[in-house]
Amino acid sequence: MPKIPINGINLYYELSGPEDAAVLVLSNGIMMGTASWVYQKTALEKHLRVLLYDCRGMWQSDHPEEPYSMAQHADDLAELLDALEIKKAHIAGISYGAEVSMVFAIRHSKMTQSLIVIDGVSEIHPLLKAQTYPWLMAAEKDDPELLLKTSYHMNFAEDWIKANQSFIESSVERYAMIDMPALARLMRAFYELDITDQLSGITLPTLVIAGEEDLIKGREYAEIIADHIPGSEMVLVPGSGHALCLEKPAILNTLLLGFVMKNSDYN
Repeated sequence: MPKIPINGINLYYELSGPEDAAVLVLSNGIMMGTASWVYQKTALEKHLRVLLYDCRGMWQSDHPEEPYSMAQHADDLAELLDALEIKKAHIAGISYGAEVSMVFAIRHSKMTQSLIVIDGVSEIHPLLKAQTYPWLMAAEKDDPELLLKTSYHMNFAEDWIKANQSFIESSVERYAMIDMPALARLMRAFYELDITDQLSGITLPTLVIAGEEDLIKGREYAEIIADHIPGSEMVLVPGSGHALCLEKPAILNTLLLGFVMKNSDYN
């Protein structure tokens, strides 16, 4: 399993696809790991150089016992790209990873070929904090079943839930593998996010994607981001909740590949 020393910790990463192809970075959601991108990796690595990685505090990367921040995650990614001798990449992420991606584009614009924001937010309204605060409580109680029961109905569309009951029921074991103190640190980093007033400084090609049935980070937040990034494009995906990469992988893959290829000659 490849790991690389970055800013005093070890980051886990996977790099696949043609060596001469455009590089697409996919940053994880808060409870995701690199395996959550399985549908994207399989399809996109045929055409693109795909970089998957775990942020500090996630799964196979180190989990230092100190507060995290979005700026720190963005700087970790910049150092990872440097270490892999990647000068510029298309920067994409979902949910927590979307927020890391926006901060990266703000802090490291010269390394950003284009920006793709999937189910992300640039500010946190009271309802979103209320919806997700039980996740922090579950993490602090080290209760994986509570974490699952307070999150899955917010992360998936109703039709997907109906069709995937066995997956949901088996997810308690996977949630039990989460480092709960590290998840709590990630949650607290998320609650510090407030970057809407900085988005106008992003002058890169930007695609904002949201699931039309996303209950926590849906259309309202996508429109805020798209309205504040000059020239950005926005797509709503019908029938999808928050976990777009799992619910509608074919649509997402088409959007990702099309946008990356369209902007691979951007300087």
